[in-house]
Amino acid sequence: MFEILRKKKTDTTVLSDMVNKQRRYDSLVRALHTDIFRYAFWLCGDKHVAEDITQETFLRAWRALDSLNDDKAAKAWLITILRRENARRFERKQFDYSDVEQEQLEDVFSSSTEDETEHYWLRRQIGKLDLEYREPLLLQLIGGFSGDEIADMLDLNRNTVMTRLFRARNQLKDALDIPEVRGQSNG
Repeated sequence: MFEILRKKKTDTTVLSDMVNKQRRYDSLVRALHTDIFRYAFWLCGDKHVAEDITQETFLRAWRALDSLNDDKAAKAWLITILRRENARRFERKQFDYSDVEQEQLEDVFSSSTEDETEHYWLRRQIGKLDLEYREPLLLQLIGGFSGDEIADMLDLNRNTVMTRLFRARNQLKDALDIPEVRGQSNG
């Protein structure tokens, strides 16, 4: 008799824990899916790949949800999972290399409106930054993280992160000063 009552109580506790985990996970997905997808898109530049990485990130988050001790750190936790997923993508994939320089390829996707052209140019310039500068900049711009949060995610000193952010911005400013970018190159 006591065995049956104990089993029933255990079953109820397990069910309650599962329901709580599902609720916590659902609220996490609702609150952060857009931000995580946006960051994934910035990392890979392809909508479909970004969707896959985002889905895999949330799948891994479900499996490891019990390891998230502070819900306020959920966004940083998910970004870390996303970065690892993106790295795994490169471990699995073999790239075909070509001798054509990226700058020589014709852009057939961007429209000719001024805003979209500027966004394309800025995205391209950010993409040209070394990873050590690009990653903290994207975490700050897209993820909205502070220098301290970025330092924790990248396992760096805060001063190193701030220096990299400063240098990344300066490299973008320098790119703006190139005459052909501003249309002043008349020969």
